Amino acid sequence: MDALNLFRNAVTATRLPIPTTSSDPSSEPSPSELAEATHLYFAVPSPHCLPLDNITRFTQSSGDQIDLRSIYLAYLCKDDAPQEYLQKFTDLNAKLPAGQQAKHLNFVEKLELVSWLDGAEGTEFVKPLEATADDVTAAADAATGAVPVVSGTGVGVTQTSVNGRPVKVIDARLQTIYNGERKMGDRNTVLRGIKPTDFSHVRKHKDTFLPKKDKGRDPRAAIPTRTVNNPAAKPAIGTGKRVDPIILLSPSASSLLRMSNIKAFLEEGLYVPFDHERLANMGAANLLHLTRKLHNLGEKPFRFVLVDGPEQFKPEYWDRVVAVFTTGQTWQFRSYKWREPQALFERVLGIYVGEKGQPVPSEVKGWGSNVKTFMVDRWDERSHGSAVDQDTRLKRRWKDRESVEELWRAVEAQMKSQGRWVRN
Repeated sequence: MDALNLFRNAVTATRLPIPTTSSDPSSEPSPSELAEATHLYFAVPSPHCLPLDNITRFTQSSGDQIDLRSIYLAYLCKDDAPQEYLQKFTDLNAKLPAGQQAKHLNFVEKLELVSWLDGAEGTEFVKPLEATADDVTAAADAATGAVPVVSGTGVGVTQTSVNGRPVKVIDARLQTIYNGERKMGDRNTVLRGIKPTDFSHVRKHKDTFLPKKDKGRDPRAAIPTRTVNNPAAKPAIGTGKRVDPIILLSPSASSLLRMSNIKAFLEEGLYVPFDHERLANMGAANLLHLTRKLHNLGEKPFRFVLVDGPEQFKPEYWDRVVAVFTTGQTWQFRSYKWREPQALFERVLGIYVGEKGQPVPSEVKGWGSNVKTFMVDRWDERSHGSAVDQDTRLKRRWKDRESVEELWRAVEAQMKSQGRWVRN
């Protein structure tokens, strides 16, 4: 069993491995301190115990291969600042004998490792699995069209159930194929890159290339502001002007609500899967507007701004955030002003939307009473699909509208408690 693939499957199933002093996987062992443990116990896809000194496929920039103990420590510290991670790394090595000490990952290596374990595409730090005789046979079968299919999900993919949730497990041969694929970017990574960039310094060089037409006029006044990616800045409170509140969506692939189906949910009170053909004309927008009247805050409707990430935020935009959709994954908040969920949801409303019959993540339950949970019925194509007219679809999914109205009441109460939204 490949240690990194086991670790990745455990993260996907939200069943992190347990450090233990036992090598017997027949029963789930009691957790041990990492400094005392000798093995990691993996519960999914089947019980396994691997030694902590097992060398993995993760290779540092220096060429050193990282052991399982170092991988586990780095993932545990995924949300820690570099100083905190370094302190925990130093404390652990102080308790370990020479030859068993963990290896330190720099910031980039740790970030790439955590992203890969959380389900991101391939990284240069993870070496592909070495081809075996079985892989060669499988490749020959694929070339001749004799490709085995397991459970109708494709070669090398099986589905198991963990706590009622389906979990895909990819075997080594299919993972080898995936590792050889070329990583492609979407429009966001191509146009914006992976980090937000401030181009305001370009204005300083404007006069060098563009002549001044009005000497008494501030040259910066002629530069238009792009309102699509930069919502209007917050005016001073008490001026009588009202700014547009902002709602942040979760960028997680497991989120039921995306930019494609959020307007149908919040405006029509209808949940439609984000990849449904009914939403094919929605495009790939990364900013949307919708209007909603909140009677307790005035008769004039509010125009809400919906975005899928804070990459284009200015510092003052955070004062306008009133709600954040979440799936319970803390990596969502890495680029937020408040990276700790407890600190974030003391200031804004948290919203979790899940399917009825599925468990609510324990992380969501532990983030306080300001994180509200709303459940929707599972989409049934026969009852709700494109062949059903709009009126019938709305009647059959009337519970969605109930959930949406409760959600808006929670948003209105949050905005009222903030005390900064002007009545007019």
